[in-house]
Amino acid sequence: MIMGSNFAECHPVGFRWAMKGKARGAKIIHIDPRFTRTSAMANIHAPIRAGSDIVFLGGLINYILSNDKYFRDYVVNYTNAPTLIDTAYQDTEDLDGVFSGLAEDAQGRRYDPTSWKYQTDAPEGQNQPQPEVAEASSFSARVGRLVGGRPRQDLTLQDPNCVFQIMKRHYARYTPEMVEQATGCPQDVFLRVAETITENSGPDRTGTVVYAVGWTQHTVGVQIIRAATILQTLLGNIGRPGGGILALRGHATIQGSTDIPTLYNLLPGYLNTPSALKAHDNLGAYLEAEVTPTAYWSNMPKFMVSLLKAWYGDAATADNDYGYGWQPKIVGDHSHMPMFVHMAEGKMEGFFAMGQNPAVGGQNAGFQRKALAKLKWMVVRDLFETETASFWKDSPEVKGGQLSTADIQTEIFFLPAAAVPEMDGSFTNTQRLVQWHEKAIDPPDDCRSDIWFTVHLGLKLKELYQSSTNPRDDGIKALTWDYIDEEENEQWLIKDEPSATRIVKEVNGYFVDTGKPVRGFGDLKDDGTTACGSWIYSGIFAPDNDNPDGLNRAAAREKGRWVSPKWAFAWPANRHLMYNRASADPAGNPWPKEARLAQEFDPSGQSKGFVWWDPNGETQDAQGNITRGKWVGIEGEIPDFPTTKAPTTAAKPNGVGLDFHSGADPFIMKADGKAWLFAPSGLTDGPLPTHYEPAESPVENSLYKQQNNPVYKRYDVEGNALAQPGDPNYPYVLSTYRLTEHHLSGSMSRWVPWLAELQPELFIEMSPELAQEKGIRNTQFVTVSTPRGSIRAKALVTKRMRPFNINGKIVHQVGMPWHWGYKGIAQGDVVNNLAAMVGDPNVNIHEAKVFVCNVEAAADV
Repeated sequence: MIMGSNFAECHPVGFRWAMKGKARGAKIIHIDPRFTRTSAMANIHAPIRAGSDIVFLGGLINYILSNDKYFRDYVVNYTNAPTLIDTAYQDTEDLDGVFSGLAEDAQGRRYDPTSWKYQTDAPEGQNQPQPEVAEASSFSARVGRLVGGRPRQDLTLQDPNCVFQIMKRHYARYTPEMVEQATGCPQDVFLRVAETITENSGPDRTGTVVYAVGWTQHTVGVQIIRAATILQTLLGNIGRPGGGILALRGHATIQGSTDIPTLYNLLPGYLNTPSALKAHDNLGAYLEAEVTPTAYWSNMPKFMVSLLKAWYGDAATADNDYGYGWQPKIVGDHSHMPMFVHMAEGKMEGFFAMGQNPAVGGQNAGFQRKALAKLKWMVVRDLFETETASFWKDSPEVKGGQLSTADIQTEIFFLPAAAVPEMDGSFTNTQRLVQWHEKAIDPPDDCRSDIWFTVHLGLKLKELYQSSTNPRDDGIKALTWDYIDEEENEQWLIKDEPSATRIVKEVNGYFVDTGKPVRGFGDLKDDGTTACGSWIYSGIFAPDNDNPDGLNRAAAREKGRWVSPKWAFAWPANRHLMYNRASADPAGNPWPKEARLAQEFDPSGQSKGFVWWDPNGETQDAQGNITRGKWVGIEGEIPDFPTTKAPTTAAKPNGVGLDFHSGADPFIMKADGKAWLFAPSGLTDGPLPTHYEPAESPVENSLYKQQNNPVYKRYDVEGNALAQPGDPNYPYVLSTYRLTEHHLSGSMSRWVPWLAELQPELFIEMSPELAQEKGIRNTQFVTVSTPRGSIRAKALVTKRMRPFNINGKIVHQVGMPWHWGYKGIAQGDVVNNLAAMVGDPNVNIHEAKVFVCNVEAAADV
């Protein structure tokens, strides 16, 4: 099922595997407002109005629950469906579209999630004296103090407070009739989708869900994806081959840029950034606030201390909290949109744009270009002189007189960047596979790699601060920063290029006393004896018998029959399928599908499934002790589960970490070992996905009185006005998208002659019905306007776009690619001038996939 993605056109190389699957009998479903090349290749195309995804997915969930199509053995044993929720919880069904805990303070509307929590039994021995744990002792030893009571369950799924019954009530109104009313998708098409999905799921079959930014760029983006996880979990499609949810990435290594992040609120390996707004005063307080004591996350102290040792080396000691105090603490939301709001208010002095072009790619791009004029300095690194680099002289605001070049004091440093073939490094793709790419040639002239710029900037900073006596500078002075390998550079003209191999060795981790690489994150300690740049990547440069100093496993290129464990490196621990314990039943035997696939891929009969429990398997520890019984996987697949933990192992009442889970709890990163249908914590806008209309919509919410996500991010600043629901001045839905021929803001494609020739100018897709209504002919210029601005584009009148009947009202939708700007060979207006700065409350990604506009014919000049 492909939804929120035009797989065939935006990820054409990956889509060939979907086509190979179709050739073998797989069904392809495409749910999308437009009829695209993906739709043309699908068995079913279900058209829906942009912004109504949760209604459609909620309808599928309701269909599964109402018709007993869920995989009961999987749901009862592997999910929190039987878990009882606090009796104080109130659902959207009780409060007409909002959840219990909604309140308003000086920062705006927000939820207190206290009432969403599990009912729990008191921890065993709670009234008995607890052993004291010295503050100076191991951080890991202190985690046990945080273990709470065990969640209460009703395995019959009948208790009205259990997740299963709450979910049934929550989705009861998402009927096929409501799906048609709110999404515009005909009931018969919706039911075909529902039947096809359920027929291809369960113990004998699996189905996968594929999405892209068509799901993320909404004020309910996280909840759309959550709805898909509920769907897949009910069907037993998580942790099993052929199942799961794939997020198709817009760049070659967006996954890697999240794992070892470019995000303000994460440290490598998904460790939360220390915050001044939380109890993060010292390392112990930080770990106690952030650790999950009854999951594999109980090892977080080992990951964090090893990270600090990698960064600060010998200067990181137990006496100074391993340099924790040198970490800057965030004081709020420092993501892209609020950063530009602060910039516009004069609260920022400098800005780095490295492979980023906010003058075109930024939301409400006109606002962002004006904000750049408030900076004192800006560094731009890119392949070509982008619109961001030259906004001060040729932006629409300068040409229109809104900005004066003479008044702009921003000092701009433009530095030419190297391209991928001109540097070593790695890409991490959507399935967590880290693949190495090798430098083929030196970059031309003064172009330098991203690593070169970052490492040399760090060296300059260390030089600048080396004599400082200010304590706040100690972190820069202590920073380990030895990444240049002169011997490695001998074959190149550029002699000071940093070594990507040295960096990946640090990422892998090493023993501090010997410098030898660790085998994986199982070797990491919280006592300062190990260093590791990202625990989830640990093992990427692990040693073996032939390579005691480690081997770059990202560069491995040995093909296999199925899993291919010697092709690149899949984090974590070279596991290709997360939570793969779920590919076997509670007793450890493969589900029928996995048993059938094992027979197909391994006719020898040695493989019983994808991952299974072998009661006769043996493991030997470092002391030579042999344990009988272990988890094994086909073709060397690594079980995502404790290797020797038998399926019959009972959960320990007060167990720490995975001891809290039984041998039949696959989801080891969750506090209860279960897949969460209901999220008792971690989300800012509700424990269950709920349909809300986008920030701008031509219609009212068909399901609830509450129109919008009550806690979505909105920036009420000058120049960021929003249209009211049903505003007659902006009657049409506008969605932005990508093309095969161009990439993102066009910085890497609009300067390339053959790509510019293939897609030379900006256009707007519209239906023949809308064109007739507005008197617009094909290829005619039109003006597209929103409350933020207006642009020109050529009309592409096509039946790929269709009007929708939404609750008796005809709603037209138009679509525009957003690759054009005012520089390069292929030039055009900036579509993001039209978008608003509003965002999802969990991750603050913008809502570019649905807002409202008007379209009028314009003169062809």
